[in-house]
Amino acid sequence: MAFIQSIRKTLAQSLNLLHLATFADVAALGSFSAAAEKAGISQPAVSQQVRQLERHFGVRLLERVGKRVRPTEAGQIVIGGARRIGEELDAVREAVEPHRDGRAGRVRIGTGATACIHLLPPVLGRLKRAFPGLDFVVRTGNSTEIQRLLEQNLLDLAIVTLPAAGRALETSPLCDEALLAVGPAADAGAPATPQAMAARPLILYDSAGHTRLLIDGWFRAAGLRPAPIMELESVEAAKELVAAGLGWSILPASSVARPGASGGLAVQPLDPPLGRQLALQLRRDKRLSPGLRHTVAAIRQGLGGVVPQRAP
Repeated sequence: MAFIQSIRKTLAQSLNLLHLATFADVAALGSFSAAAEKAGISQPAVSQQVRQLERHFGVRLLERVGKRVRPTEAGQIVIGGARRIGEELDAVREAVEPHRDGRAGRVRIGTGATACIHLLPPVLGRLKRAFPGLDFVVRTGNSTEIQRLLEQNLLDLAIVTLPAAGRALETSPLCDEALLAVGPAADAGAPATPQAMAARPLILYDSAGHTRLLIDGWFRAAGLRPAPIMELESVEAAKELVAAGLGWSILPASSVARPGASGGLAVQPLDPPLGRQLALQLRRDKRLSPGLRHTVAAIRQGLGGVVPQRAP
């Protein structure tokens, strides 16, 4: 672009903003010595900077009138340009300021649908109220897909289900969450052992997800390999199908913990218990902007600990 070429040309000729500031001081004070005293440099250094500026533009910028120096007509044009440059820099500085302290910016988050619906909203809501200029882009998917996007730097942070590999990623556990048996309300009190669950029509997570791997492992430990009648990526869809009496599911506690979230459903612990661990992941070489630091801290504070099994 034209302005970039102009900047490169200026830098190639060893000209910088200091030359303009020094020239403006000489013109305003009417003296090289006064400008030198103000800048805390020698008078020869001031004279050299003004000469470099004149060589750059190829025209005299100052003239002596009696004991004072004043800008020529060309010098007045340069002073006007220097003033506009200063105003633009002040405007840029003011616009950048919120990004420096994290009050503005954009944070790209990757997570599973359950965390996106049931865990993140309170955290992001508090962040947005504290930092109105901070924007969030949330991408949902299974842990493997989210990790791939994180490694490609298409996401800034990820919330995934452990175990989660990735040599280029830094992983820190966030919280433990129980997985619960969820069935139609009419079946409340039915056993939730692997044998009992395997005998029912099952509506489970998509087989590509880490949570599904944990569920399959729970059945395998009992020597069972049940075939679900449906595999879904959406927990909310699974709840609706279960509530309609089409089968049972095994879902994270957070998806049924809120008041009203388990309406029309029978929810109970698995026997033996089964849980998953959520973790925060970042690229090891990721430079954390202030906004990203605020977001990471808020997620660790908001999701740290254990997700309750049921609403009170």
